[in-house]
Amino acid sequence: MGRPIDREKRTVEAMIRLYCADTHGTSDALCRQCDALLAYAHDRLDRCAFSDDKPACAKCPVHCYRTSMREEILKVMRYAGPRMISKHPVLAARHLLDARKAPGPKVEEIAKRVKKKETE
Repeated sequence: MGRPIDREKRTVEAMIRLYCADTHGTSDALCRQCDALLAYAHDRLDRCAFSDDKPACAKCPVHCYRTSMREEILKVMRYAGPRMISKHPVLAARHLLDARKAPGPKVEEIAKRVKKKETE
């Protein structure tokens, strides 16, 4: 299925498209707000410091989304996540497997630095 980042891009796009179609009534194209969210999510994934060692966002020590965008993507994920099983079963299964994967050494190293800064 390709690189983890590419798979993550396909998954987030599927979630946003599902959310937009069901809540904003779109069919083929995304509404302006959802299109901006998708572009932002893809940009964040392109800039991910972990590259192919990227953990699931919920397990990531680095919060790379602005607060407002994080709130939007969480709303999308809460809505689309449970529906992904029936609409996009392969992407959903891969996402669940990726979420169970142990973080790589690069992720653990950065997580330690982040925790150290928080305690200082």
